[in-house]
Amino acid sequence: MCGRLSQYRGIHDFVAALGMPNALVNTLGDDALAQYNVAPTTQVALIHLEGETLHADRVRWGWRPHWSTDHALPINARVEKVAHGSFFRAIWPHRAITPIDNWFEWVYEGGPTKQPYLIRRRDRAPILCAAIGQYPAGGRDPRADDGFVIITADSVGGLVDLHDRRPLVLSPELAREWLNLGMPKERAEQMVLHEAEPAETFEWFKVDSAVGNVRNHHPGLITPIGKVLRGGDEKGNG
Repeated sequence: MCGRLSQYRGIHDFVAALGMPNALVNTLGDDALAQYNVAPTTQVALIHLEGETLHADRVRWGWRPHWSTDHALPINARVEKVAHGSFFRAIWPHRAITPIDNWFEWVYEGGPTKQPYLIRRRDRAPILCAAIGQYPAGGRDPRADDGFVIITADSVGGLVDLHDRRPLVLSPELAREWLNLGMPKERAEQMVLHEAEPAETFEWFKVDSAVGNVRNHHPGLITPIGKVLRGGDEKGNG
């Protein structure tokens, strides 16, 4: 997963996709987020559960434990290691959902620069990515060590042609279960290893190279260029 995504709907649209009737503490406001080109280490809308209350906050995309001496800030966690490795042990129980509209990948196709592709759900519904992290608690201001990572898995189907990793995307039913902090850790591990949405859920297409500049934030970045390809039917349509 290359590390660029979009969150342009309003947070209430993302919460509605979850289908949870819980009370919501929303620090993001009610307007559309209008973020078309979100880069790592920036503040990203995140949904997590505290008790019976949903919280929607901006949280830094990236996290590392206090003892780590790595200079790079990890933004993703490999599903094969996240449940048992020491690096993410402190935040493995702290599950969240990163709701996005799409993500981007860059593919070398023989030209002077890589071609950006946008990946979204075929039904255009919000994409509910499994995440873990350390979050602002009780409405307090974020701390310097708050942050989150998106869990990633091996790509399948036509998505392999874009990148060998993909975000772990859950159905709304599984996303609700993921947010339930009473769920046993063994069930959480089973979910991330075996129950992600299949490649057939998604479609992808080329977009303008302007998305490569993180200063660009406008709807034109998500406009298709050429054929739309679909999981399970990589010959595309349109």
